[in-house]
Amino acid sequence: MDFPPPAHPGPTEDQLLVLQGDHRSSFVWEGQLSMQALRLRRPDDLWEFIVEHHFHARVVAHLQATGFYTIFELGRMQLDWSLITALVERWRPETHVFHLSTGDATITLEDVQVLDGLRVDGQVVALPQYIRSMTRAQFLDMMGQFTGYRPQGDAGGSRVALSAIGDHMAVLHPDITDETEDLHIERYTRLALLLFFRCVLFSNTSRSLVSMRFLHHLQQLDDLPQYSWGAAVLAYLKGACAGRAWDQRWTYV
Repeated sequence: MDFPPPAHPGPTEDQLLVLQGDHRSSFVWEGQLSMQALRLRRPDDLWEFIVEHHFHARVVAHLQATGFYTIFELGRMQLDWSLITALVERWRPETHVFHLSTGDATITLEDVQVLDGLRVDGQVVALPQYIRSMTRAQFLDMMGQFTGYRPQGDAGGSRVALSAIGDHMAVLHPDITDETEDLHIERYTRLALLLFFRCVLFSNTSRSLVSMRFLHHLQQLDDLPQYSWGAAVLAYLKGACAGRAWDQRWTYV
């Protein structure tokens, strides 16, 4: 009697998927990795702030003009982490697709545009070299100039605590009225967008910090709709998927 070959997670051919030996799925198959679902390390500072402090109509108008407000309206989404774990284990960095038993699937620019309402054409979201070489003191000066808030302390490089931004916004919030100067409305909006960029568009596993490098694109709020934020988000997401697929010890996303 002919017996079927022993089960194997694949791939059956390694000409294309050449990195299977280091892929997360291999460690799962070999019993070297817990089968528990990945756990959340997504900061919710933005959504917690909005629940307690509803944006004034003038702030909403500024956010609408940036093109991001549709995502604010969606609010915090409940996610199926078991499903996300399964998809991470099917993600192939070699081809940027989910390698499923029924075929391959991937996330496209059209998906990002339809689901998030983000522009997928326009100017490239990129940082000039001088931003990459700035000192913390220079970042703090930029923060003070464009948000009216200058964090204390010299430690942290280009990053600042999310909680500190939220606390400062909470102090400013009661003073925002129909008569508030446009300058203060714009500064408040930039702080909200810093939380938005860090907590929603470009979330990572550093729960408590946000990069002040985002301020480069927040200097002129009117310019934000000209950028291809959808392409930037998709590129960032695919990079994050690749990192989770390789790290056998990773338990957070």
